[in-house]
Amino acid sequence: MRTQVAIIGAGPAGLMLSHLLHLQGIESVVLETRSRQAVESTIRAGVLEQGTVDLLDQTGLGERMRREGARHQGIRLAFDGRQHRIDLTELTDRAITVYAQHEVLKDLIAARLAAQGQLYFGVEQVALRALDSDRPQVHYRIDGAAQRIDCDFVIGCDGFHGISRAAMPGGLRQDYTRVYPFGWFGILVEAPPSSDELIYARHARGFALISTRSTGVQRMYFQCDPAERVEQWSDDRIWHELATRLENHDGWSLKQGRIFQKNVVGMRSFVTEPMRCKRLLLAGDAAHIVPPTGAKGLNLAMADVCLLAQALESLYRRRSWRRLDDYSDRALQRVWRAEHFSWWMTNMLHTRRDSSPFQHRLQLSELQYTVKSRSAMTMLAENYVGAPFPLM
Repeated sequence: MRTQVAIIGAGPAGLMLSHLLHLQGIESVVLETRSRQAVESTIRAGVLEQGTVDLLDQTGLGERMRREGARHQGIRLAFDGRQHRIDLTELTDRAITVYAQHEVLKDLIAARLAAQGQLYFGVEQVALRALDSDRPQVHYRIDGAAQRIDCDFVIGCDGFHGISRAAMPGGLRQDYTRVYPFGWFGILVEAPPSSDELIYARHARGFALISTRSTGVQRMYFQCDPAERVEQWSDDRIWHELATRLENHDGWSLKQGRIFQKNVVGMRSFVTEPMRCKRLLLAGDAAHIVPPTGAKGLNLAMADVCLLAQALESLYRRRSWRRLDDYSDRALQRVWRAEHFSWWMTNMLHTRRDSSPFQHRLQLSELQYTVKSRSAMTMLAENYVGAPFPLM
């Protein structure tokens, strides 16, 4: 098989890149090791920055998001028994939209299949070869048969555990990692929303987050040991822990329901540099991971592929390599800003076992300043809604 761009991974980065390239008349093939059902049913975070929302709208993918997603103009920080609203729209003239990642993936897959895009699920034994040449190859097996793709570029969108980053020369690549000493215990609940906006709560027992997925399904988290075993937590124990961390003097109460999913999420920061080596380029989680506190993962992936699509269009239409040569540096500027914001939010809201009373008081002081200072609220809001995406 011959194509211009071979994309490894059918997550948000890979599917959106294929969609953008299609709109520009550039051929691509997407390979995914998981089944379509697995891709569309894996439930993950769904806070979309304004840039991601605009991108979906501009590329013809926003109809269902506009109909079923929830536009939020603020978030709430809770501590010392009070909730404090950060008005994102008043501070930045932008907003966020809560629309689950697996719903975004359903929309992307439907669009690629409707356009008769080459999208292959359930592939095995994927291998990247001839990466030092101007005709890299992707070898794989599907339905037991060996296949090969000859292409101009390979784009690794296959996540943190994928093969693409490992194919980058070790002497070129520099990895930066921070593993946090806590995780998130997450639940999905059949219940009406407890709040019309996300609540980020800091408590002496640890962080808690109230989010939403739909009018009838809610997502909630609380800080835990990353080695915590799900089976040790009964429903009653979970509700007691959440109620304790969210106790308040504002008359607000947590709405309970049937818990139908429980999981523990580890937390790490990770960045690899550079994100390009000759004809191999990385995007999304293959190149960077952020703690979920700042809600940046999906949005960074979308920003990466906007840059990539522009760079490839510039090469194929104008024979200019400038944007491809600049891709890694431009993408990493946004990545490191998101890494810093996510680290800041995480440190401000989470408790550590080894923290002293002095450190606890510093956390509270920072929270108090953040909700009282307009400049501090603006800084939080600007980072939370995200910088505008590069224009397509």
